[in-house]
Amino acid sequence: MSVTDRSLPDQSVPEDQSVPEDLSVAAPAGDAAFKRRFLQRLTALSAGGQFIDGYIMGIIGTVIVAVAAELEMSLFWEGLTASAALIGIFLGAPLGGWLSDKFGRRPIFFADLVLFLVGSIAQFFVHEPILLFATRLIMGIAIGAEYSVGWPLLAEFSPARLRGRLLALSNSCWYVGFMVAFIVGYALTRYTDVGWRVILGSSTLLAVVLLVARLGIPESPRWLWSVGRKEEALVIAERYLQSPEDVVDVQRETARKGSIGMLFARENRRGTAFITLFWVCAVMPYFAIATFAQGVLEDYGLADGLAGGVGLTSLATAGVVFCTLFVEKLGRRRLAIYPQWICAVALAVIGLWVGAPALVVLICFFVFSCFNAMCATLTGVFPAEVFPTEIRGIGTGFAAAVSRIGAALGTFLLPWAITNVGAAPAMLVAAAICVVGAIVCQMLAPEMTGRNLSETQHEDRVVPD
Repeated sequence: MSVTDRSLPDQSVPEDQSVPEDLSVAAPAGDAAFKRRFLQRLTALSAGGQFIDGYIMGIIGTVIVAVAAELEMSLFWEGLTASAALIGIFLGAPLGGWLSDKFGRRPIFFADLVLFLVGSIAQFFVHEPILLFATRLIMGIAIGAEYSVGWPLLAEFSPARLRGRLLALSNSCWYVGFMVAFIVGYALTRYTDVGWRVILGSSTLLAVVLLVARLGIPESPRWLWSVGRKEEALVIAERYLQSPEDVVDVQRETARKGSIGMLFARENRRGTAFITLFWVCAVMPYFAIATFAQGVLEDYGLADGLAGGVGLTSLATAGVVFCTLFVEKLGRRRLAIYPQWICAVALAVIGLWVGAPALVVLICFFVFSCFNAMCATLTGVFPAEVFPTEIRGIGTGFAAAVSRIGAALGTFLLPWAITNVGAAPAMLVAAAICVVGAIVCQMLAPEMTGRNLSETQHEDRVVPD
């Protein structure tokens, strides 16, 4: 059964939620150009948060060998340091989501960058493995909070016809940041004498610029309505939302308090299960392979592993661009299901074809990187669309946290697995994870293309047969 086969909920505004006459007249509505510029600015600010996340995840891979040598790291500390930011996201995402649902999107959207800046500056002064781990952990906590507030805030200001594309565009900047980090790290390590502390600390400048740019961002009108502050919500909706239909849809929101327990209530548990499992399967193999791309490629006989790592990230960026351009045309489900099957085949070829030519291995890694990124882009789209406003922050944070358990495990275990059991079995395990992800999407993924956010409060968003 398709989504359109189901009757939609009543689209009229409830009588007790009508627009107050004096407020509807007095609201300082912005003109179309103003609203368009605001949406562009908010998209850029959300994308900036994803960029610095990708940057700190990518930059560590370019210096981890030098860091391990200078600090005399064991394999344990090497893996733990590489996965520190992921562990931080596990802690910060649900906390930031809970705070953004309770106190609003706007204050957390600013505060998480302040925390990130503290951790980024601290990287200049570390001299022990545990201190480097602690600073990366702090930055990860800030990034986790960013996940839980950046995408919900952008979704709550975006019109239905553009929402998927804007969320995908924001998420795509994670891969751009990762690729830029590889290029910056490669150039600085190869052509300069700067130490690894300066290379890691280069994220400080990015954070300062983004922090200043976020000053003056308004609160989400949907969040304001959900906590009963309806007059404030209508003033902001009139001023910033692009069409009268968007303003009306804000008034279809249910004013009720959210809680983490609501994630497992009858109307939300299927969506919670889908988003969590999909996110885990999308990021676990990618983080493991991409973080140690240089070493993985060299183990397969590709001498210039760092250049190959840049190639992997470049192909990932191409996959993200494709998803961003076509997410509103092809729909969410197609872009979530088919790419994961392709990833599974590519990794299975690497794992099963022992002694495969280096070119074949490289092509398979490139295919995996491109199509994995294509479906993983939707990890920034589905949570903001499936969860209702009152639990959109904590829902996104919960799924992000669980996904980072998988990503951290993959990042931590990959160097051990390659050393102790070999690269081929490790690739087969990654292929199996992709198969699980494809099956989960086939069974549970809803199609939210073109639908209003208020519809997530109803069971009409169930999966097509």
